[in-house]
Amino acid sequence: MLVEEGRPVDGVVLLAHGKVNKVGSGLYGDRAVLGVLADGDYFGDVEVVEGVEEWDYSVVAVTSGVLLSLSRGDFEAVVAGSDGLREHVRRFVEGGHLPQNRYGESAIEVASGHVGEPELPGTFVDYEVAPREYELSVAQTVLRVHSRVADLYNDPMDQVEQQLRLTIEALRERQEDELVNNREFGLLHNADFRQRIHTRSGPPTPDDLDELLATVWKSPSVLLAHPKAIAAFGRECNSRGLYPPSVELNGHAVPSWRGVPLLPCNKIPISKARTSSVIVMRTGEESQGVVGLHQTGIPDEYQPGLSVRFMGLNERAVLSYLVSAYYSAAVLVPDALGVLENVEIGH
Repeated sequence: MLVEEGRPVDGVVLLAHGKVNKVGSGLYGDRAVLGVLADGDYFGDVEVVEGVEEWDYSVVAVTSGVLLSLSRGDFEAVVAGSDGLREHVRRFVEGGHLPQNRYGESAIEVASGHVGEPELPGTFVDYEVAPREYELSVAQTVLRVHSRVADLYNDPMDQVEQQLRLTIEALRERQEDELVNNREFGLLHNADFRQRIHTRSGPPTPDDLDELLATVWKSPSVLLAHPKAIAAFGRECNSRGLYPPSVELNGHAVPSWRGVPLLPCNKIPISKARTSSVIVMRTGEESQGVVGLHQTGIPDEYQPGLSVRFMGLNERAVLSYLVSAYYSAAVLVPDALGVLENVEIGH
């Protein structure tokens, strides 16, 4: 046990590596798991800043790991030596000048259930003064084809067209990889920290996927996982005697969980320790979900957001075509994207 309920709060703890459970008292005195913390998570920050004297929960190690701790005395000494940090902590404790909801946004005051003609509350709707701007990323290559091939080997199949098709497929594969893994706009790196959860025991169990769906509880559209992670989930279902039904998607029967399609995506990485991630998201602009971005109407457009531009013929009679694909992705609201991390697939 790392922290015991009722003991004095002695500092902030950062979990550098490993997995722990936050355990507290249930409604009837039984023990309940309040949350699962893993690599990069922390606890004790609110207690130290707000001056809480005793832990109101316990922290129990699930695996071996590495912890970094900052004592209350050292924290107060650092704050005392920095005017900027002291002001930042003060604003955090006060919570701002306007009433806020649990997401840190300005609360919209509404009167309901009143009788007569009381004075109605005024309100302020929070919005981004300087919202994030997304620049379209680009994947490009130059396709080179000898004119002899274009002249003599275009029947029964157009060789230039077929080489162009394979080139476009390679660009689309790179685009898919970027949409998942890009540091700027990739899904794995743009999920809100509050939307990231960890498996309770390691492998992806039905309970874990239920927890994941709860992060995007408003009309989840799709689950994405590496094929090996899907196989690991299937093993967990088999061990419990569960057989998830299939759903029809674009004329194909695909596996699902709770009616949400579970689609394979081999662009989701697998670490050397045989761990991966599972993504759930709500899609579409009308649903305030995850949307793909591309530009249409570009010069020499071959497909939406993709252009094929003839670059000329060199002195060796080689034709050159510049093939470019423009793309990006945006998460319109934080609860449109959730990630189940540290999914163990080696069990």
